[in-house]
Amino acid sequence: MAHDCSIPVIQNGVYIFDARGIARRFRHAAIFGALNALQAGETMRFCNDHDPLPLLVQIEQFFGQRVKTTYVQREADKIVIDFCIQS
Repeated sequence: MAHDCSIPVIQNGVYIFDARGIARRFRHAAIFGALNALQAGETMRFCNDHDPLPLLVQIEQFFGQRVKTTYVQREADKIVIDFCIQS
């Protein structure tokens, strides 16, 4: 079942972050700011129009094992990834 990122539902510590509406030059800073704001056990559900492989490398380098990355949806024009903050 596909996730609809246009519905900004916050449930069970899951916060929607739709990167498609953010200017590309600001995306990485906004994403890192959002991840830094999360507490252990919370999740940012990231929605994008492409697979952000360079970003995933940067997140792993910066956060290490503190952030668990899980693809929720992986299609050519729609990517949904959960970034869960570990304790």
